[in-house]
Order: sequence, then structure tokens, then C-alpha cells
Amino acid sequence: MRAVVYHRYGGPEVLEVVDLDEPKMAQDSVLVRIKAAGLNPADIKLRQGVMEQAMDAWFPVTPGWDLAGVVEAVGPAVGEFAVGDEVIGYVRQPILRYGAYAEKIATPACTLIRKPGRATWTEAAGLPLSALTAYQAVVHALHVREDETLLVHGGAGGVGSLAVQIAQAQGARVIATDAEINHDYLRSLGAEATAFGDGLVERVRSLAPDGVHAVFDTSGRGSLVTTASLARPDVRAASIVDPTSYTGTIAVYAQLNLDDLAAVTRLVEDAKVAVRVAATFPLAAAADAQRFLESGEALGKVILDIDG
Repeated sequence: MRAVVYHRYGGPEVLEVVDLDEPKMAQDSVLVRIKAAGLNPADIKLRQGVMEQAMDAWFPVTPGWDLAGVVEAVGPAVGEFAVGDEVIGYVRQPILRYGAYAEKIATPACTLIRKPGRATWTEAAGLPLSALTAYQAVVHALHVREDETLLVHGGAGGVGSLAVQIAQAQGARVIATDAEINHDYLRSLGAEATAFGDGLVERVRSLAPDGVHAVFDTSGRGSLVTTASLARPDVRAASIVDPTSYTGTIAVYAQLNLDDLAAVTRLVEDAKVAVRVAATFPLAAAADAQRFLESGEALGKVILDIDG
């Protein structure tokens, strides 16, 4: 099978397409033919070796934690999936070795859930990590409730846009900061859009004079420094980038929880949540796909179309 690998840490140039043996299956594993794989900033940091002190690597490494595909075989201990089932998965492993930038993967059944039928393959592949992060931030860390106001910094990004939609599904009002080029998109999601930077406090206060109930930071850049000036006294704050910049902020890191992922897929099926795909690349162009993601120009998720 074809797969993208790197034999050492480095820039995008270390990625290469090779032929590998078919994956071996354990008793509780599912063999998935991958239709699309989602890219995440973590893929870049891991390839660069930034996380070398936190995660061991067994070279050559195939990157990628997000996938959408079709079940091709199941282990004898697997009863929840059958050949032909369409699935999505978050296939992060404790040691870097096998990932989603490949035509196939053997992964434990507990990493997979059924693909939402409303989503395309590329949209579905963009869900797992971003959906888990956004849902766990909005629902578990911030406990956003009906009739509350949530401020999302970086609301047009992969995690931020899902957080906007999930919060609204909870019945909350959402104010989102991002570059002006993304404001029409944010409004299409139902958020009230505003620009980050000078005058932010005044702009948010004009929209929410009594302050916001919760703040979710997905962009960093000192976004949380203004929190005390634009929030209620009992504000809840969470960040996936810079939790130390405001006292009491909860650091959010995605945890594999199939109930949480299923909750988001139900919202997708109900047309309350959708993934914005910025660009797709064929497997052979994985290096270009990572360069594009790293450029910061992607307005949405970057996806590998494995069949492309």
C-alpha cells in the first residue's frame, strides 16, 4: 500500500511516498481503507521534532491522526463494525509510527465511530481532532449553557468554527474574533463577528454591555489578556494555545471520547455543525499540503484525498 513517511525530523521535504506492507491486525483491530485524512497543526510539530521530549518515534513514521474511510476487515473480537461500514477515527498512538497519511490502517475499534452520512469524505476527515477539542472545551471545560454569551477568539479556524457551531447548538449566543476576511463566514455560522486587535474591548462591550460569560481562545497572540475587561466577574476561560495568560484559564487538549465525537456527528446529521474544507491535496502532495497548512493561509481544514 502507499503511505507517506518521514525517516527523520525536519521540514516538509522529509515527507516521501513509499510502498509499505499491508497493516497487521490485532484481535480488537479494524482494517480501514482510508478515503481522506485530515491535517492538523500537531502533524507539523511532530514532523519537526518539537514534541520529541513528549512522544517517542519509531521511524519511519506515517503522520496523521484524523481519517475517514471504509471498513475492509475486522478482528475476531470486534462486533461493533462490519465490512463496508463507513467510519471516521482519531487514531493518535502513544508512539509515533502508523498514521492516517496512507491507503490503509489497522486501528483499535475504540478509535472509530460511524461517519455522519451528511458529510462528504473530506468533510468527515476534518472532524475528529477539531470536533473533540471544540466539544470538550465548550461543553466540558466551559459548561456553556443556553442564553449565555461565549466569546471565541479565532472563530473561523478549524477548532474555533466548530466551537461557534457547538455553542449555538447549546442555545448560546456567540461573538467571534478573527480577521475581517473571515467575518462573512462567521456571520454565516450565526456568530457576531469582530476584529481582534486595538479597540477589541470596546467592540465586544458594545455587543455585550454586561460582559461575556465565557471565553474560548483558539488563536493565542495574547487574546486572553483582555478577558478581565470584557467579561463578567465570574467568567470561565479556556484555551488550546496559551492558558497561562489569564489566571484560572483551563487548558484544553483533545481526549479520545467516542461519546463526545458521537455528539458532534449527531449535530452534523442535524445540519447544526459543518466542517469548512479549505483545500484538498492528493496523497503524493502531502508535503505541499503541510506547507499550505503551515503558511497560515488555509481558511478551513486541509485534507488529503487518498483516492485523488
